[in-house]
Amino acid sequence: MQLITTKKELKSYLDSHKKTKTIGFVPTMGALHMGHMALVKRSVEENDLTLVSIFVNPTQFNNKEDLDKYPSTLEADMALLKGVSDRMTVFAPSASEIYSGEITSKTYDFEGLENVMEGEFRKGHFDGVGTIVEKLLRIISPTRAYFGEKDFQQLQIIKKLVEITNLPIEIIGCPIVREANGLAMSSRNERLDTELRQEAGFIYKTLKAAKQKFGTKSANFTVDWVKKQFNAHPKLNLEYVKIADVDQLKPVKRKNRNVKYRAFIAVYAGDVRLIDNIAL
Repeated sequence: MQLITTKKELKSYLDSHKKTKTIGFVPTMGALHMGHMALVKRSVEENDLTLVSIFVNPTQFNNKEDLDKYPSTLEADMALLKGVSDRMTVFAPSASEIYSGEITSKTYDFEGLENVMEGEFRKGHFDGVGTIVEKLLRIISPTRAYFGEKDFQQLQIIKKLVEITNLPIEIIGCPIVREANGLAMSSRNERLDTELRQEAGFIYKTLKAAKQKFGTKSANFTVDWVKKQFNAHPKLNLEYVKIADVDQLKPVKRKNRNVKYRAFIAVYAGDVRLIDNIAL
């Protein structure tokens, strides 16, 4: 397994693999866990070559303290990846290598997908995501790129990014991987103490119950019920809960049996912000 840190070296590497039929790409910010490994395994299974990027992108953090606290574990990440397959290459550039000059975001119009939920609470976040993903996709030109459904809004935005930039890349969403208590796997989970990490399983437990309620109750009733559950929880603070259609991510006012919906949630466990979602 090869580690590459510069665009020049990556270009040379990709040029030497021009006869490779398919390239799978898994973009990450490191601090890898089994959720990432599920994406990597799928890419290895479906492509001749897999490339994993490890890059903590500064332009998608609207909170500098959050950026500063984001874990950096390259050595452990490499060991975890090697346990999956040797048939991959890791691209781990510096911010200056990626952003040659001023570290700023482009501004995108994702047709409203960027303004709800995460976009409402993290201004500029999806411009930062779009900027780095577009840069990486243009550098690598993969056949397929893999993203987890835990960040479902991000997944839909990346699909829109590929559409508006006419990049010939298939974007593949992969199911959420969960810890034993149901907590969606995330690099941020490492910042939780043992007690809070266990308590955070309440998020998925509540989402599953909300799914049952949505079967017979209105969206407003279901959302209000979720809010009440978190109001009664002493250690978890709800930031938002929304029920939206999966295509436009618009909050549902009245259910339509021909439309697919998901429930989306953001919760603070201490100072650690966790997100999750569930198909309804």
